[in-house]
Amino acid sequence: MHVSARQPRVRRRQTTTTLYPIPPPRVAPTGAEGEAGQGSTAAPTLAHMHAGRADAVRLDTRALLEPADRETIRAGVRQLERDRLLPPGVARYGRGLGCLGVALFAILWGVLLLILVGGAGGIIAILIAAGAPAYVPLMIGGWAVFLVAVIAVSRRRRQTGERWWRLERFARANGMTWRYEDPRPQLPGLLFAVGRSHTSTDLVDRPGTHPATFANHSYTTGSTRHPRTHRWGYVAVRLSAPLPHIVLDAKGNDSLFSSTLPVALARSQRVSLEGDFDRHFTLYCPAGYEADARYLFPPDIMARFIDRVALLDVEIVDDWLLLYSRRPLVTLDPATWEWLVSVVDALEGKIGQWDRWRDGRLLPADTAPEPVPPPKGVAAAGTRLRRARRWVPVAALGAILAALTIAQLLMLAA
Repeated sequence: MHVSARQPRVRRRQTTTTLYPIPPPRVAPTGAEGEAGQGSTAAPTLAHMHAGRADAVRLDTRALLEPADRETIRAGVRQLERDRLLPPGVARYGRGLGCLGVALFAILWGVLLLILVGGAGGIIAILIAAGAPAYVPLMIGGWAVFLVAVIAVSRRRRQTGERWWRLERFARANGMTWRYEDPRPQLPGLLFAVGRSHTSTDLVDRPGTHPATFANHSYTTGSTRHPRTHRWGYVAVRLSAPLPHIVLDAKGNDSLFSSTLPVALARSQRVSLEGDFDRHFTLYCPAGYEADARYLFPPDIMARFIDRVALLDVEIVDDWLLLYSRRPLVTLDPATWEWLVSVVDALEGKIGQWDRWRDGRLLPADTAPEPVPPPKGVAAAGTRLRRARRWVPVAALGAILAALTIAQLLMLAA
């Protein structure tokens, strides 16, 4: 991803949001503790990136691309099964397909040899003379097609097993953990509120002050006879406290006529920020929370989002920060991983400021005149954005067509 060095021309706007004191951020250890860390010769991992200097640490991406023979990969996949990181029988299913493909190949190879020796017409005549039905040749052709399908599925399954093996080793080498699947991800975002059969795969969990999960996701829409599968990638970062529901619709990934958001939001909830931010994102927030949105996105955070996340849609909901992409994000590409980790690290360096936000609407009306910080949380009015009413454009189109029809009838009557 290209990172622009240009900072947005923004000015700080005064808001009515109340700030409440919070404990100062933790400082990296010094003295004996720091010297002990300097003496270590172990390779840095993602766990060290939370210390603050993410640019000084590189990912260990050797497991993604280093050469490996087939037997090593098979042994690694079997070990994943023994460690219960894969469902039982997943690897054996692929090996069973391979054995079936070998058996079918041997049968069809024997038939092919007979055809080469006696000719196709001679073999068919022999089969018919022996009492075989006339559709036997068609059955042989069907077996050939089935063999090709079995070989293709077996090959794809073998490549998938290698992918699991490489991702698990990559995650372990960088202080993370890999999970095969989560059939019902418990996340509150827009992506998980539409369709059915939601499944997240290849989940890579990263620990830390703000734990993050990288994953691919799919869900289904449409009827049972004509289903449509949607495939996404997402990053979920856990925040320290709930925040108002805010969505940043990235303009860099929109199509010509529509947004890539999984849900259409009411246009009345759009908020304009200063500088160049509106050229890169469309910000949605609940009515009445406009000043809170401007507090949560001061110039330095706006610049960080423009520089790092301009190609991803962003959603803040409850105590989660979610980044969405219309393509898979968990891949075997080292450059993609380095970009994703740099994005999360860049945001983590700023979202700590959001811990200071409190929703004054949670204070009772008869609060004492002394400043009492509200509890963590969001009032009901700010927890969810309103969706767009899809019947409005349909009704407008219907009204236009009705008016045109009436006009045509009046012209004919005249």
